[in-house]
Amino acid sequence: MLRDRSKPVDLFALVPALELRFEPELAELDQLLEDDQIFQQIKTDLSRRRPHTTETGRPSTPVEVILRLLVVQHLYAWSYAQTEHFVGDSLVLRQFCRLGLDPVPHHTTLMRWANLLQPETMHRLLDRVTQLARSLKVTRGRKLRIDSTVVSTAIHYPTDSTLMFDGMRVLTRLVQRATVALTGRRRRSGVLRMREAKDLVRRIEATTAVHASRAGRAERPTLYRRLLAVAQASLGQAERVRQTLAARSEASVQPLCSALEHMAVLVHQVIDQTQRRVLDGQRVPASAKLVSVFEPHTAIIRRGKAHLPVEFGRKIVLDEVDGGLITRFGVLAGNAPDARELPTSLAQHQARFGQAPAVLTADRGFFSRANKRLADDLRIGSVALPRQGPLSAKDQQVRDSAAFRRTYRWRAGIEGRISVLKRRFGLARCRYHGEAGMERWVGWGVLAHNLRQISRAVVAGSTR
Repeated sequence: MLRDRSKPVDLFALVPALELRFEPELAELDQLLEDDQIFQQIKTDLSRRRPHTTETGRPSTPVEVILRLLVVQHLYAWSYAQTEHFVGDSLVLRQFCRLGLDPVPHHTTLMRWANLLQPETMHRLLDRVTQLARSLKVTRGRKLRIDSTVVSTAIHYPTDSTLMFDGMRVLTRLVQRATVALTGRRRRSGVLRMREAKDLVRRIEATTAVHASRAGRAERPTLYRRLLAVAQASLGQAERVRQTLAARSEASVQPLCSALEHMAVLVHQVIDQTQRRVLDGQRVPASAKLVSVFEPHTAIIRRGKAHLPVEFGRKIVLDEVDGGLITRFGVLAGNAPDARELPTSLAQHQARFGQAPAVLTADRGFFSRANKRLADDLRIGSVALPRQGPLSAKDQQVRDSAAFRRTYRWRAGIEGRISVLKRRFGLARCRYHGEAGMERWVGWGVLAHNLRQISRAVVAGSTR
């Protein structure tokens, strides 16, 4: 049965000699999380765990406890296990999370509740936090700056040989589990094949080393042919087991059948791109490449960075307004051009604040003639969208004006904001799985950042 709240316990009142209290920013954050709209949106997602979650079953971890634990986790960049440990050891965090004398939920329990939150909910929560910031006069939405960055996925550096080995390893594990489900006996199916594949991968990697001999490099196609043959054998075995599972009517074998089918499709793609690239000498487009069998949504992104020529993850766009708040984030597909996102950013800014910003700025990637016309049509007073390529005399005059330079200098602040989000709020690398996990991870990082910004602004305003 889904519970809303625990019976209130004031730990600070139980130990008056310690004179415990929230620091000002945490006290303000505590008040922000009392908002009923935020609470109801979280409760709506958590209530979908089972058909009658809100009515029957054992009493759950209260919704407000789950909400506050997740905020604390991303506020301090902790893992689930660290959150369980540090909150359990701190009277202040226990009081903040409304735990009282109850035990802290196990980190796996918190993980299961967190996975119920939908990506759309994260955007709605961000909209509500922006409304709270407006009501507290932290921002007026008069300025807007936009930029993009890449959030890496939790994968190793992808090579064709290691990708094939990853797929074979998962297929072998699934076949072994299916054998137990079908026969009731545990067999080490595919172990010898995996040993051979592991040895081939090591030899292939040795041929790519700087000190590799010419003879070793010449041997690489032969090694890849042998590895492809081993992978095809694993696929054949997995397909036979899948067909056997599909003929069974037990509900317990259907997840295994689906997992085998899903992984077989990915391994087929890896085999195909390896055949084309290594043996046929073809160029495989980045958009058609699979770089992880565990995070297949990962994209190959080139942004022209000298220190990071290639990044593996998802490209995100961030909108920042005055007050240092991120009001929108968008997770893009592939390496989409930045310029496409500016109309969406302006439309959503108007929906949130009821008007276009007075100041708009972004880097060269967001410039297009259509975007410049849109900014002019919205009568934005100060626009700094530098264009690429050679400039006409008129464009150069605009570029050299004091207003343009002042606005474009303000744009540089979002680079620092992105740095803070990456270093402090986890946007350097996503720890969740799948596309929905990426949305949740970015959403929680942005929400935690905004809640901290609002708390600091309110405390700073009250001390003036």
